[in-house]
Amino acid sequence: MELLVASAIGVLTAAGVYLILRLRAFPVILGTAMLSYAVNVFLFSAGRLTINAPPILQKGVETYADPLPQALVLTAIVISFGMTAVVVMIALGAFLETGDDAIDIPEEDK
Repeated sequence: MELLVASAIGVLTAAGVYLILRLRAFPVILGTAMLSYAVNVFLFSAGRLTINAPPILQKGVETYADPLPQALVLTAIVISFGMTAVVVMIALGAFLETGDDAIDIPEEDK
């Protein structure tokens, strides 16, 4: 189970970094979204991977899931969704103004 989760985190991170290095606005937005998903899965797995365990302590239960990483991931999902919406609107405004979604690098910075 841990190998599968670690592989998923690695693939999401690699795909996110690859997409961020593109010179178009939409792949950069998708790359940041993938990186945020990778961080969310990493935070969730940091709280131990338990199956069929209650999230709170009860009498007679010895194994339980830690609720703190679950709360952190839920908060991170909401924040990343809001920030993705803001960035998409900024990119859409830039596309409508210029007619292209290319990310330009000035000649003096090359």
